[in-house]
Amino acid sequence: MTAAQTGALNAEILRNLGTLAESETMLKRVAKYLRKLVKESQADPTLMTKEKFFARVDEAREEIRQGKGKRFSNPEEMNAWLNSL
Repeated sequence: MTAAQTGALNAEILRNLGTLAESETMLKRVAKYLRKLVKESQADPTLMTKEKFFARVDEAREEIRQGKGKRFSNPEEMNAWLNSL
């Protein structure tokens, strides 16, 4: 996400919060939902941006190109390696 997109999204969120600020009940609901989102994002270490995901894919492709990949002759060999991690 670009800085301009982030700024526009932040502005939209703040405008919407301004509208909801008139209702204590709505603000409490928003706060509860935000706490849930923060907890979910902190609890799942696999969450990442698209950019980071594709950067990791590119890194893996480069490692394979350099011969650093793993090859297995059968599923048992693969499972043994995975279990050793």
